[in-house]
Amino acid sequence: MKLLITGGAGFIGSNFARYCISQSIDDFVIADALTYAGVRASLEGIDTEFYSTDITDTAAVNAIVRKHKIDCIVNFAAESHNSFAIENPTIFFQTNAMGTQSLLEVARANDIRFHHISTCEVYGDLDLDSDDMFSESSPLKPRTPYNASKAAADMATRAYFLTYNTQITISNCANNYGPYQFPEKLIPLFTTLALQDFDLPMYKSKDNLREYLHVEDHCRAILSILDKGRIGETYNIGSGFEASVEQVADQILDILGKPHSLKTIVPDRPSHDKRYLLDSSKITNELGWQPEIEFGAGLKETINWYQENTDWWQALVGRSPVKETGWGEYKSTNSSS
Repeated sequence: MKLLITGGAGFIGSNFARYCISQSIDDFVIADALTYAGVRASLEGIDTEFYSTDITDTAAVNAIVRKHKIDCIVNFAAESHNSFAIENPTIFFQTNAMGTQSLLEVARANDIRFHHISTCEVYGDLDLDSDDMFSESSPLKPRTPYNASKAAADMATRAYFLTYNTQITISNCANNYGPYQFPEKLIPLFTTLALQDFDLPMYKSKDNLREYLHVEDHCRAILSILDKGRIGETYNIGSGFEASVEQVADQILDILGKPHSLKTIVPDRPSHDKRYLLDSSKITNELGWQPEIEFGAGLKETINWYQENTDWWQALVGRSPVKETGWGEYKSTNSSS
């Protein structure tokens, strides 16, 4: 199966390409629009054809598919930072919703398979003390522009299967972490700030919980779905491990030997989800996948990677368009309008 990996210069996409190579799978090409979070250096050492292409450019993607006789599009391409989506929602709907629909048109026109990478956040959020989990049959209840744009993409993918019999699969994953993650997300942000002895900005709701999944476990799950997953199905991919924002901050500081006084509280962003937790029994029971990397070990390995690859992340400092400490001002401005 020859793959087109869209969003391949992003965090999960570049890790997926590397994991494929580690499994002796090298029959793929990569496309990425190289927006602020697309990092060409993340693909260093990967010997394949690369296209600087936006997924909304249907003609360009169609040309790539036909030139390389692609059998399956694996779509990692997305705007993914919730904070950025609050300030620029249009970009998110253009890329995540319309971009996915554009790729689905290419898959339909060429009668090829389409696998869509989605998120746990499409299901909404859970109370901190809830015993519930999100299953594949949970209703989609997105609460932020990012979540809504991804939910729209999920629904479009499902609609193409039901309407056109397009060969699709969907996976909804927990919060990923690992090497090559752009330093705007929690773990790389706190790691790189702590390495510089800068304050770690924690939202006021520092007890909010997230389920953490190592990106290599995620990549193994995607390959399992491509190999054995049932066409038309959705698979949740989670680890079952939860930690609060403050717990993660404490572990990072302890691993780096930095003082906990670096933690600082900042105002919450709007619609900050409290908790996500996935029921991943379907992929375990049907495909035999289960997570292998324990969070403590994975976190240490990830922090070591950022310590050893300062050139990679220092080149990205200042590229994030969001100031995480400014939500108090943002909310007061909007409440007066």
